[in-house]
Amino acid sequence: MVTKIKIDPITRIEGHMAIEAVIDDGVVKDAKSAGTLFRGFEIILQGRDPRDANRLTQRICGVCPTSHATASALCLDNAFGLGDKIPDNGKLIRCLLLGANFLQSHILHFYHLAALDYVDAAGALGALSPFVPRYEGDYRVTGEANAELVNHYVRALDIRRKCQEMLAIFGGKMPHNVGIVPGGVTEKPTEDKITNFLWRLNEIRDFIDNTYVPDVIAVAKVYGDYFEIGKGCRRLLAYGGFDLPTGKLFKSGVVSPDLQLEPFAKENITEDVKHSWYVDSSSGKNPAQGETKPELKKKEAYSFIKSPRYKGQVCELGPLARMVSNYVQGDAMTKKLVDSVLGEFGAGVDALYSVLGRHAARALESKLVADAMADWLQELKPDEPTIVESQIPDEDEGAGLTEAPRGAVGHWITIKDKKIARYQVITPTAWNASPKDDKDQPGAVEQALIGTKVKDKDNPFELVRIVRAFDPCLACSVHLLDGRGSELGVFRVV
Repeated sequence: MVTKIKIDPITRIEGHMAIEAVIDDGVVKDAKSAGTLFRGFEIILQGRDPRDANRLTQRICGVCPTSHATASALCLDNAFGLGDKIPDNGKLIRCLLLGANFLQSHILHFYHLAALDYVDAAGALGALSPFVPRYEGDYRVTGEANAELVNHYVRALDIRRKCQEMLAIFGGKMPHNVGIVPGGVTEKPTEDKITNFLWRLNEIRDFIDNTYVPDVIAVAKVYGDYFEIGKGCRRLLAYGGFDLPTGKLFKSGVVSPDLQLEPFAKENITEDVKHSWYVDSSSGKNPAQGETKPELKKKEAYSFIKSPRYKGQVCELGPLARMVSNYVQGDAMTKKLVDSVLGEFGAGVDALYSVLGRHAARALESKLVADAMADWLQELKPDEPTIVESQIPDEDEGAGLTEAPRGAVGHWITIKDKKIARYQVITPTAWNASPKDDKDQPGAVEQALIGTKVKDKDNPFELVRIVRAFDPCLACSVHLLDGRGSELGVFRVV
């Protein structure tokens, strides 16, 4: 019997997303992933001062604005001819700010978005629980261990606050920091600020080492079957990120399903729109020549997300992609972390291609970033500059590619008459949650859903666990509303 399941909206993610699954004999045969809001920042920025992009694009997302601040600054650095002139202090502080946002976001994702798929918080708190309604069943962590995980949910709120405080020390505020700008950063590293940042970082590192990573392992030990669920396209893409004076913390690369590495080149990125609500003439273009022109009545369209592709192929982005890319390129610390955790399950790096693998990669990446941040702090030089002066060119182009918590993020700009003529943004979730492309290849989330066994079509917890493992982020600030009707429909929140 063929059944169609539609979950709209997906809850406990950032933004507005729907999935649709066609199930035959209990197995997902086809799936659709839809972004149900229109961003429009590319249109808003046209005709503005190029420096406005650094401020406005942070409003694309209130959870990971620092990634957009970084990508935009790198994009403007490139267009302004500043790429090799950024002072070491400026690079280090940018990385510290981005790192603080990574830690906050990863801890948020596991404890406050995804963990409730595995931890019975409602059962632990009884009638006073705020964690309802929800899908029921398959809660395997029980008793004292379950109660401890609920307590860690609460403690993680305080740890996240400290991550935000770290970001504000050098960024001025959070969200939407004012520290990252073209040419470097506006804040200087003083001994007092370094100390305040460090004591918070040390507490966060202790939480990651002794709570976060062990909790992920504890969940994995009772949900071992989820190392086999949600494998997806198995082709990984990383732009590379954390631009330090000595190079990048995360290496760029494209990793094939058989763990072969291919060098990354931004010229190989295109965006298809066959199944997206945009004009067909914009399809297949590199973002440097890209357009954002909505077309709301396309018959085959079902998403406001475009379909980014690399050499025409579907790719997955995120912590899984970064950790595997670093692993196959021989990064010693990455290899040590991955092997030490997966060794507990008798598994190799291939096990990361799964629901639990994505959670494990995110936790291990948190440790990798937090430990590196302690070293970056020691490299700051209070007496040296943090920024270089810049001038807006009459005409030029630029691109800024980096890594966000959820995956690679890129910004592209074309400047004419000292104004923004074109601006394009590709977010990580555009890659992961994209609809089918011009060749009808399903996106990464769609491929991860296909083939999944669903025990109960009225309680499809397998599907939401797969989607949430990608940590989708569609929390953009521009929404498309139709004011002509009053009926909003019926929603089931789970």
